[in-house]
Parts: sequence; C-alpha cells; structure tokens
Amino acid sequence: MTGPMNATEIRGGAIAALAAAVMVAACSNAPDKSVAEGSDKLAAVAPAGQTAPPAAAAPASPSAAAPAPPPVLPYDHAVLAAANNLLGKAQLPAPAGGARYPVVIDPLIDGMTGAQSAATQDMGKRIVTLIREKYPQYEVLPFSAANVAKAPLVLIGTFTGVNKERKTVGLRESFRICLALADLKSGKLVSKGLAFAQPAGVDITPARFFQDAPAITEDPSTLGYIRTCQGTKAGDPINALYVDRIVAASMIAEATDAYNASKYADALTLYEGALRVPFGNQFRTFSGIYLSNWNLGRKDAAADAFGQMVDFGLENKRLGVKFLFRPGTTAFIAERKLNEPYPMWITEIADRAGRRNSCLEITGHSSPSGPEPLNERLSQLRAESIKGRLDKLAPSLTSRVIANGVGSREALIGNGRDDASDALDRRVEFKVIGC
Repeated sequence: MTGPMNATEIRGGAIAALAAAVMVAACSNAPDKSVAEGSDKLAAVAPAGQTAPPAAAAPASPSAAAPAPPPVLPYDHAVLAAANNLLGKAQLPAPAGGARYPVVIDPLIDGMTGAQSAATQDMGKRIVTLIREKYPQYEVLPFSAANVAKAPLVLIGTFTGVNKERKTVGLRESFRICLALADLKSGKLVSKGLAFAQPAGVDITPARFFQDAPAITEDPSTLGYIRTCQGTKAGDPINALYVDRIVAASMIAEATDAYNASKYADALTLYEGALRVPFGNQFRTFSGIYLSNWNLGRKDAAADAFGQMVDFGLENKRLGVKFLFRPGTTAFIAERKLNEPYPMWITEIADRAGRRNSCLEITGHSSPSGPEPLNERLSQLRAESIKGRLDKLAPSLTSRVIANGVGSREALIGNGRDDASDALDRRVEFKVIGC
C-alpha cells in the first residue's frame, strides 16, 4: 500500500486530471536584483492578499561587493546567452534509457503588460531552433492541454524594457530577458536564464491579438506567469496562480493563434471552450470573445463581452482602456476602424460602473515624448473629457467620479515612439477608489 501523496504529487495529478477532462469535454540561478523589485507593473498592483510580505533582509557584509550586472548585448547574442544559461544549467536527473525531456513553451510575454510582441515571438522561435540544434536531451512539444497533461517541463520568459539603471520606470534604453524552466512533475523551477539586450533592431510591436485588445487589467494568470519567471531561482516552487491556470492557458494560446491568423470563428469557439474549464474566466478570454465577435460583425455579443471585461477590471480595482486621441487634443482619433467601438465602450463602462456603489478615479496617461508639463496637462484634459461623457450617460456617477492626469509617470512601455508599440502608454485608466 502506498503512503499519502505530498502536495506536489497532488498538484501534478490535478493538472493531468484537469487536462484530461478538458480534452473529453471539448534568470540565472540566483534572482537578479532588478528582477526582484516586484515582478514589474502587473505584479506590483496585484489584489490584496495575493502577495506574501517580504522577508527581512539580512545585513550585507561590509566587505562584500555587489556582483556586476550582466552586460547589455546585441539582441541576438542576448537571447542565446539567456537560453544557453537556462538549458545548459537545468537541475534535472539523467533521463532513463535515452529518453528525452518533453518541453512545452508557454508563449513569452512583455514583463510589464503581459502582451506578446514581434520580439517575444521571435525569441520563442530562436529558442526552439537552439534546442533542436544543440540540446538533443529536450523534445519540444506544442503547448496544448494534451501535452500539459503529461506534466512536462514548461519554458516561460519575459522581455521587459528597462532604463539605464535597469529599472522599469522612465525612458527604456535596453531590455531584460528573463527565462525560467519549470517542472510540472516536481512543481519547482529547475533553471533560470538572464540577459540584457540592446534595443537596436528590436521590434516590440504587439502581436495582432494584443494590438487589437481594447483594455488591460491585472489578471491572476498573467501575474502568476510573471512571478514564476521574475524574482525567483532554481528550486523555488512554481507560482500557484500560474500552475493552477496552465491548462486554460494552453487553450487560450491556441485560440489566440487562431485570432492572429484571422480565423475569427475558430477563435471564438476556442475562447468559449476555454471559458468553460476551471480558471478559464481570464481577462484575455473575455477579450478574445469580444474581439472575435466584433470581427464577425456580432456587435451585441461583442458589447456583452466588453461589459464582462469592464466587470473583471473593476473587480480587480483597475481597468486601462486604449482610447486613442488626435495628437495634442481631447478628440478621438479620426480613423473609423479604431474609433467605431468607442461609444459602445463608454456606454458599457458607464452602465457597469453605475451598478456599483464604489467611486472611480479616471486617470489619463501619456507616452514620455514631449515636455512632461504638457503631457500632464493633456492627460488631465483627456481624463476630464472621458468623465464628461460618462456623466452624460450615467448622471448618478457624477458625484462619484474624479479625473486626474499623470503624464508619462506610469508608462508601461516607455519607448516614446508614439506608435502601435506603446499605445498602452496613452491609455485612460478607471481605478476603483474609496468614496
């Protein structure tokens, strides 16, 4: 008779059981100091109760010098450096009988926004090529529910813009690559890889889905992904927010691939399937249902899905919406393809916020291009413009909503390009505050 299962075995068994049900139904080994500052923006603003209090720091030895940070390398060299460090130093037992370690890659993301970009997709392809050419002990498998059920190794990674002090504030001048290899069988990280990349030749334009997505908020799945990758070391447990949602994440990834290929009906079916599994009610699921319906001409269904996005964001105390304005004005951008859903967005925000008893702060943001005093004033005026539109639709909100502008102080991308790559820097945020 076997003894009682430990927590890791229980979690691994739960992943396999969950994945089976779904199919039937449907950075260096030591944490880098700059990484450990808080898992970047999304993790820093997590809902209360999800972050353990920091342990007291041990006093530093007066004679111990801080280790030199890794050098900033050309992009292609940096990707190889991080990947070779990750794959070559993995703490794994020798495979039995010549077997290979199965590896799935959960698509790499931006460490501030959770978005995939041209750069993160390119990194994923380069890592697959490297594994197949230099690391025969690994076998790369598609990131699917069927393969997750086998409890493979999971490779994740973030690509994050940092300033000259290698912090995620101000104007970004290089990129931090953080890779992690997680073992679903043991529930622990087995390796980390870290490198810094120069910006030359790097394309951080969001992938189609993320470029089209209308809003952003703190999603537990994305938070868990980032926290597993950043501020951790080999031997640490996989963040529970991530591992509990990995089956749904694999289904959402398949749906997103379909959307990026303009297969909107297929994408809608896949997103709706993801919504029906445990932990499938993720923000990106609702976003995918909204986008797929909108592109299929199903405007009523799209409005309902956007309303669910609003509810999700307000429940998590913050919702950033990508209203795009004409340069230097409070008027929306003139391009109909972009501004057509704006009236519906504002209507849904007014309706969903009006049902709550809480108060809102509408905060305008800007990219770091141009004089900061002008950015702050313009972001304030844009927030007031949105507030005025909400007041007309829901007069009951008038006394419960304030407007504020912060300029570029809270930029998520921070490259100052004023193009599709940094549209989130010009977002308008709706924050739930005390009355």
